[in-house]
Formats: sequence, structure tokens, C-alpha cells
Amino acid sequence: MNRKKKLNQILNSRLKKQNAKLHKSNKPRYISKADRAKLEAEQQANEQVEVVEVNDESVVAG
Repeated sequence: MNRKKKLNQILNSRLKKQNAKLHKSNKPRYISKADRAKLEAEQQANEQVEVVEVNDESVVAG
């Protein structure tokens, strides 16, 4: 490779890297399988608590 081509290649690669850092991906952040299971269990526990609270309020109101 001649010198000009090599210099241009280096400069273009630097530009590509800088542009890649500017444009962030819209891809959602990865959540591990264990974390997903943990979050799902917490949501189910919260839903059960809400159902119990709603049932208690209907008894009080009735």
C-alpha cells in the first residue's frame, strides 16, 4: 500500500469510530434470564397484593 492510501485508510477508520459513538442503538438493553424471572415474580407478588386489597375494600364498602 502506498503512503497516501494508508493514511486515508487510518483517517477514515477514525471517522467511522467517532460516528459510531455518536449514533447510539435503539436496541433495548439486555436483561438476563435470571433477572427476567426475578422481575416477573415481583410483578406477580404485587398483583396478588393488589387483588387482596381490592377484595378487602369491597367487603368494607358493602
